[in-house]
Amino acid sequence: MAQETYDIVVGGGGYVGIAAAVAIRSAAPHLRIVVIDAAPAQVWRKDQRASAIAAGASRMLTSMGLWDEILKEAQPITDMIVTDSRTSDPVRPIFLTFDGEIAPGEPFAHMVPNYVMVGALRRKAEELGITIEQGVTVEGFENQNASTHVLLGDGRTLVARLLIAADGVRSRLRDMAGIKTVHWSYGQSGIVTTVAHERPHHGRAEEHFLPAGPFAILPLKDNRASLVWTERTEDAERLIKEDDLVFEAELERRFGHKLGALEVVGARRAYPLGLTLAREFVRERIALAGDAAHGIHPIAGQGLNMGFRDVAALAETIVEADRLGLDIGSLSVLERYQLWRRFDTFQMGVTSDVLNRLFSNDSTPVRALRDFGLGLVDRMPALKSFFIRQASGVPGSDGPRLLRGEPI
Repeated sequence: MAQETYDIVVGGGGYVGIAAAVAIRSAAPHLRIVVIDAAPAQVWRKDQRASAIAAGASRMLTSMGLWDEILKEAQPITDMIVTDSRTSDPVRPIFLTFDGEIAPGEPFAHMVPNYVMVGALRRKAEELGITIEQGVTVEGFENQNASTHVLLGDGRTLVARLLIAADGVRSRLRDMAGIKTVHWSYGQSGIVTTVAHERPHHGRAEEHFLPAGPFAILPLKDNRASLVWTERTEDAERLIKEDDLVFEAELERRFGHKLGALEVVGARRAYPLGLTLAREFVRERIALAGDAAHGIHPIAGQGLNMGFRDVAALAETIVEADRLGLDIGSLSVLERYQLWRRFDTFQMGVTSDVLNRLFSNDSTPVRALRDFGLGLVDRMPALKSFFIRQASGVPGSDGPRLLRGEPI
């Protein structure tokens, strides 16, 4: 079959893959980009989950002309509380509170339904003339001189200067490139679902540290909340299989009664939790982005936002190299992206790992120590402001421009 030529092939049609294509094409409209997505057409519309979009990511989406559309379905997080207790405790004392703004009128994060975000990205991709090949797999690739030849499952070969691997934490493209990972399982699974509740949440997010792991209540529009409920894997699998009455009873024990009657309105899913860090983010002609480069515990709510930080750094690296007439797929160019992202990724991976190990246990001495630490942080406004700024993902002057809301 005849070869098709592009500048960039993106493997993976989730939010990171599509966002990378849109960010690059918006700043360099002459670059030919194709997205290869193995998932069936329209499957993204069935994703009932929601994600926390930090301020840095929302600034990036604003500069890409997407945020106004997404904001219609977004729920700002106005404040956050952290508790530490056992499931059976009648009262859960609040050890830590956070104001939800990093600047007047700018929340540090919004909750956005995944299908809304991906839908907006795909419509923008279509507007920019980005080709999306749906239901097609990448079966292999081989570098030849100044290009990579990407073999598709339907027999076609795509020739490009760069392949972006954004195909998830179990990335086949990463494996094909021979890039090793550091990985371990936590023996935990995250139960994800959506509930409707009787009373308004007023935009408050809550994270309850329980012996089996964190239980996060994240506000959505219309008196609903997205739950990320961590349990030991065997308990999570049992809960998913239980009937509605048992599941809602267990949910109510953890959620409490402060928001009135509860009703599960979303599908329940359980996802195994672990830490996966790629030893390299780039090789000649290939760059990893999103979960293909890093998969972390959801305790800090930073997984998707780390992917968007990858997008901002990679897009700026590629566009600036192209403007200078450099080879956008060469290792010398891609090393800038790797240097930009590896330390932040390692730091966030270690932080999430330590937090999970510290808070997912019921040791009385450890609980006393961590509660003292939470209370100490709560009494130090400057330190709380630093943590909120870090969680917002807004970089300093040396960070990617898109995350500051500036065009490339």
